[in-house]
Amino acid sequence: MKKALVIGAGPAGLTAAYELLTSSKDIEVTVFEESDCFGGISKTVNYKGNRMDMGGHRFFSKIPEVNEWWDKMLPMQGAPTYDDIILNRPMPLTKGGPDPEKEDRVMLTRHRVSRIYFDSKFYDYPISLKLETLKNFGFLTTMKVGFSYLASLIHKQPEDSLENFYINRFGRKLYSMFFEYYTENLWGRHPSEIDPSWGAQRTKGMSIMAILKDIIEKKLKKKNRKVETSLIEEFKYPKLGPGQLWDVTAAEVEKLGGTILRNARVTKIHKNPDNMITSLTYEKDGQEFTVEGDYFISSMPIKDLVAGMNDVPADPARIAAGLPYRDYMTLGVLVPRINLKNKTDMKTVGNIVPDCWVYVQDRNVKLGRFQIYNNWSPYMIRDLEHTIWIGLEYFVNEGDEFWNMTEEEFSKVGVEEMIRLGLIDSPDSVIDTHMEKVKKAYPAYFDTYDEIETLTAYLSTIDNLYCVGRNGQHRYNNIDHSMVTSFEAVTNIITGRKDKSPIWNVNTEKEYHEEASKNEAEID
Repeated sequence: MKKALVIGAGPAGLTAAYELLTSSKDIEVTVFEESDCFGGISKTVNYKGNRMDMGGHRFFSKIPEVNEWWDKMLPMQGAPTYDDIILNRPMPLTKGGPDPEKEDRVMLTRHRVSRIYFDSKFYDYPISLKLETLKNFGFLTTMKVGFSYLASLIHKQPEDSLENFYINRFGRKLYSMFFEYYTENLWGRHPSEIDPSWGAQRTKGMSIMAILKDIIEKKLKKKNRKVETSLIEEFKYPKLGPGQLWDVTAAEVEKLGGTILRNARVTKIHKNPDNMITSLTYEKDGQEFTVEGDYFISSMPIKDLVAGMNDVPADPARIAAGLPYRDYMTLGVLVPRINLKNKTDMKTVGNIVPDCWVYVQDRNVKLGRFQIYNNWSPYMIRDLEHTIWIGLEYFVNEGDEFWNMTEEEFSKVGVEEMIRLGLIDSPDSVIDTHMEKVKKAYPAYFDTYDEIETLTAYLSTIDNLYCVGRNGQHRYNNIDHSMVTSFEAVTNIITGRKDKSPIWNVNTEKEYHEEASKNEAEID
């Protein structure tokens, strides 16, 4: 019996474990998870009956195999959700699907509403060019935006930075209004210092032209129109948050005979002189254990993987040590109401604004985004009809001023910024708060990142090592692409395929699976 050791019980790690167990009866699978829960950054935290989604995860993919996989784990709803019942709001239903009012193992269909909050006004995200937007701009700004965009068409910037990437697609004026500060707040670096490949990956095909094209096709009611992932209008979402999918998957892995060790932090990777990994060492309950294996699937950060590995050549070691990350903090804030008025035609419980999350572009606060968990799923909230559960999202560096704050200090900052933005009137408006932190939430595209290909080429020479997922590849993958890296890794193991480029090349092509229709699924 061969042994596969999987590092990390997030989307990539658990997908790999499940796929191995369902593809072969001759492989014993053990998963090592550093924390006490599943899902990585896709976990869901339950605080006093109110659930928090770390970063917000829309389930939408253009990859049929991923959609089929999700549907197997969490079948699509066959009856209305609690809020749809209250509002008499129609949503697509799947014949024979589970009733979310009676069953938990169910995937919901939700409306996608994400907007920008700038200068105390709401703007569509991605920025649209509809009449309301132009009214918010005013005549002078509208003219500046228009001429700036025309100038960007005539004089293209060299795409050697994220700043120029955005300017080429939106013009300098829109870039300065809606991209520059938010990007710097997100990454802690000015966009001029960031590799443009992050923009190419996260805003695939997005530009003023894509927005105009989508508006025209909507007006013409064109059938089977292609939709950029940032323009989708509905998405899938687990009834109890994204972590539910990985809790279900972990249970299925264990049913199939797999072993999952929680609170087991992998610290060392042992290579022999033939450049093959023979074993790994992990810490649990203050003790060290070493386990031998035949296949090693890693979704841990490359930086930590290489740091724990013996006999790594100087160049790959240096590149791995220099890879940057951005860490994440969020403050759950429970309030009876917020001051934002719902001026849309979308009905919501309590007539709150319908946004799932809102991008904050105010230079007077450090807040990057806030989520309204009520709108993700009515089952995320203990008292949906009388409270609003908001997640304030901050992008930080481990060890910085924010990271080192106590929960009380962080709560005070978050509540003060809500008041500054006009979301609430005073601290007395707050019923309760809760802080969560996530290390290495976002692999960043600067520092030694421009040498990543040298590092991945080295890692590919280790025949029985397979790097998967967001941190496992240091690539800002959505969940579906993280899962596909695991599909490919398992294919290598089962078929004996030696070429690892299919694993590393997932989500690198700009038009990856673009031919799929808008109704086939993505994730953020």
